[in-house]
Amino acid sequence: MIKKVSRNDARIERHERIREKIVGTADVPRVCVFRSNTNIYAQIIDDTTGTTLVSASSLENKGKNGSNVEAAKLVGEALAKKAKKAGITKVVFDRGGYLYHGRVKALADALRENGLEF
Repeated sequence: MIKKVSRNDARIERHERIREKIVGTADVPRVCVFRSNTNIYAQIIDDTTGTTLVSASSLENKGKNGSNVEAAKLVGEALAKKAKKAGITKVVFDRGGYLYHGRVKALADALRENGLEF
């Protein structure tokens, strides 16, 4: 019999493969993206110490829809501004196993437009 794998299980497997190659350091931390049906979340992580340096989510956009491309752009802008305040300019991008398309791409483009390099 063929074992059926859910979409989320497949995403988690892709994310594990990605994480074998991508590591955030103190000099170049990792931007991790999580996308739910209702919101999008992003955080900048230093993997050597296991700490979150900066985070942003569409929950901060009070009353607005958090599950569309516009919300992802706002999260990217907010995260980039917080990162600049924390002195972070270079990062590595971890798409979290999601396709680099739609909300994930909009968030990444907003980060680049607001001064983060990756």
